[in-house]
This record gives sequence, C-alpha cells and structure tokens, in this order.
Amino acid sequence: MSGKISDLHGFVPDKADGALLLIDVVNRFDFPDAEELLSQALPMADSLATLADRARAAGVPVIYVNDNFGRWRSDFASLVEHCLEADAPGREFVSRLKPEESDYQVLKPKHSGFFSTTLGTLLEYLGTRTLILAGVTADICVLFTANDAYMRDYHLIIAEDCVAAVDEEDARVALKLMRRVLKADVKPSAEIDLESLAHFGKNGAQVRY
Repeated sequence: MSGKISDLHGFVPDKADGALLLIDVVNRFDFPDAEELLSQALPMADSLATLADRARAAGVPVIYVNDNFGRWRSDFASLVEHCLEADAPGREFVSRLKPEESDYQVLKPKHSGFFSTTLGTLLEYLGTRTLILAGVTADICVLFTANDAYMRDYHLIIAEDCVAAVDEEDARVALKLMRRVLKADVKPSAEIDLESLAHFGKNGAQVRY
C-alpha cells in the first residue's frame, strides 16, 4: 500500500491545532496518599469539567490520557465503571469528569502519556501542535507527560487551576518548573483561548473531517 492515509480509517475525524489532555482523571483514589490527593483534586473538579466542556464546544479534541492501574485486560469503558463503583473513594470526582462519546481515550502503563501509547500517533492525525494539560498529579504524570511533549516540540499550556498533587507545594513547584524549563504557558483555565486552538478554514468555518 502506497501513500499516507488521511485518517485512521475514519476513526479520527477531527483536525485541530490544539488538544486538551485530561491526565489520570479517571481514578479510584485507592492508593497510598490518595486521600490527601483527593482532597486537593475534588475542589478543582468543576473547573476541569468546565474546561472540558469549553474545549468540546470550541471544537478542540478532548483526550483522556489515563493510567491503566495495572488492569492490563481492561478497556477504557471498564476502567470508568471500575472507578464509579460504590466503594471507590474517587467516585464523586470521576462522576463529574466522565468522558463523552466525542472524546478520545489513551491508556498508559507508566507516568508519561507518550510512553508505550498511541498518543503520538493520535496527535499526528489530529494535526495538533499545542497541548493543554490538566489532571493529576502535577508533579508526576502531568510533569512527565509535559516533559515528553516538550521534547517532541509541542507548545504547552498548563491549566494551573486544573492540576493537583498530594502536597500543594509540590504542585506549585511543578508548575514553576514546567514554566521555566519546558517553556509552558501556565495560566488559569478561564484565560485559555480555546477558539484559537481549533482548526479553521480560509472562510472562517471550522473544518471537520
């Protein structure tokens, strides 16, 4: 077969200059230090949900980049169900951030969203060059994903009110590091111009594939 296909057999219909990565927001919060992390994450759930809704409305793809938590036989839908079970400590948080049918999902085995995943291929087909990062934890999985994105020459925007860590000071330090070393644009989610990150044609109409 010669030539490059225009999309992944029709399963990647979107084209956008930017994409929103929601990192590890589908989470049971049933691990060591999870209680402390959840206390930091719950207050930002509404801001995260609002940012995701704004991205969808603007035509910016929303990509759930999520740890598989060692559930190697699971798919993303099963992971969501697992995190919404009655005994899941993070059920309230996840219920506010459930993916919609239009969203994309990538399961990762390690900290970075790029390590041994399809994220890079998906972003290539989307035509994305700017990544908005949000989720948990700011000092581990968000930071590791941001680092790998920076090394792949993506422009980074970090929604500073949509990330959390076990310790608030650790989140602050991670944000400072991403701003200084990874040249990230760190700002409140309300200040992110999502419309400018959608893909528009010459006539100003949004291009949908």
